[in-house]
Amino acid sequence: MVENTGQGGGIWFQLFHPKTAPFASHKTLFVFLWVVTLASVMVWQRTTISGFLVLGGVPVRTPPKLRPVVFCLTEFGGVGDGVTLNTEAFERGVGAISKLGDKGGGQLNVPPGRWLTAPFNLTSHMTLFLARDAVILAVQDEKYWPLMPALPSYGYGREHPGPRYSSLIHGQNLVDVVITGHNGTINGQGQTWWTKYRQKLLNHTRGPLVQILWSSNIVISNITLRDSPFWTLHPYDCKNVTVKKVTILAPVSHAPNTDGIDPDSCEDMLIEDCYISVGDDAIAIKSGWDQYGITYGRPSKNIVIRNLVVRSNVSAGISIGSEMSGGVSNVLVENILVWESRRAMRIKTAPGRGGYVRQITYKNLMLKNVRVGIVIKTDYNEHPGAGYDPRALPILRDISFMNIRGQGVRVPVRIQGSEQIPVRNVTFQDMKVGITYKKKHIFQCAFVQGQAIGTIFPSPCDSFDRYNEQGQLVKHAASQNVTDIDYEI
Repeated sequence: MVENTGQGGGIWFQLFHPKTAPFASHKTLFVFLWVVTLASVMVWQRTTISGFLVLGGVPVRTPPKLRPVVFCLTEFGGVGDGVTLNTEAFERGVGAISKLGDKGGGQLNVPPGRWLTAPFNLTSHMTLFLARDAVILAVQDEKYWPLMPALPSYGYGREHPGPRYSSLIHGQNLVDVVITGHNGTINGQGQTWWTKYRQKLLNHTRGPLVQILWSSNIVISNITLRDSPFWTLHPYDCKNVTVKKVTILAPVSHAPNTDGIDPDSCEDMLIEDCYISVGDDAIAIKSGWDQYGITYGRPSKNIVIRNLVVRSNVSAGISIGSEMSGGVSNVLVENILVWESRRAMRIKTAPGRGGYVRQITYKNLMLKNVRVGIVIKTDYNEHPGAGYDPRALPILRDISFMNIRGQGVRVPVRIQGSEQIPVRNVTFQDMKVGITYKKKHIFQCAFVQGQAIGTIFPSPCDSFDRYNEQGQLVKHAASQNVTDIDYEI
């Protein structure tokens, strides 16, 4: 179970908390955080030795021994020249480790080099360790990518009916799997896939970069994932997953559906200390699509996302949905900087999804040059086929936003409930967002009920009861069903 640490977050909490914040103004705070963020990203891309940053020529670091038995990919015939296909070398290495489960498993080291490979499977009790300057390269020709059945909660290849392409690195029904290293890279070389997708030359859904299904006790840390053909990291129906200190990159435009991390029907998951800049949602929590997700019935729950820097020019920093038919609950999102993005936080659903989104808490959010800050959308009408039931209506309630700061935000809030799908018990507390658009209706609401506590800028719509900082009711909501949505802003 992922533990909610309350006033966790260390320096983030101190910077945001009104009683301990050392900054005289929000502008000063933004400048400081911006410098810290850029410095952190630069440091993540370099190597430290014995705790010190070393510039120039850096000796190869010896991989730590994380398992009782350690192999090197070269022992199985691997050649890291960027041309030789290493699929059999990876398969032989994984096969050797698969025989060591009762002895604590094994570790497969990928040394510096460019290791071209087709998709391969992991095994239980395994550590895949990527050295500094090690790059696992995906072969670009789709004939090397095997086809797999559609996921049961989707019932349909996400982009085409029928089977879907495998991920580059794949695992299912596993326990105790670690993918880590000295910030080595897994590169999906997705450019060919993106072009073929746009030109409608593919007959099957593209494969993710890393996909792990029906597994538990998974750790992914200290690596870079880049240029996935499709979603980048997709844990599906997994328990006890940790993603920590991972950099995920794709072009911020013309890299379709390159989501960063998509927890899908997952339980007890922690995502922290990551940098994500991609061509779709940086993170999208999912739990199945329409009637297939309702039937499969596996929610995503008990998820903590914290201490992230994210960017999404096309979609959103952190999303829930739109495939959420199994339900999403008990999610904490805190200490997040979203920059140069179309949207910051988004919940998206539609009639036909069913399921629920509830007990969601966002706190300590920083928005920098974001078109729309917070979005709840209930008409995201994309369906797997005509067999969905439009009477399957999702439930959206118990959603809180606390301590929100921003600069250069065009529309801070757009909550678009509907008569069919009202949004209930939404709380805003302590929000100060600098805006770039001086129109009146920039806090937009439709069919929403909730409360605004303390200082809220810009002023919330009339759908919210207003309370002062002491929790005393100041003003009752005028109407919960007024529609005040303006997509022209």
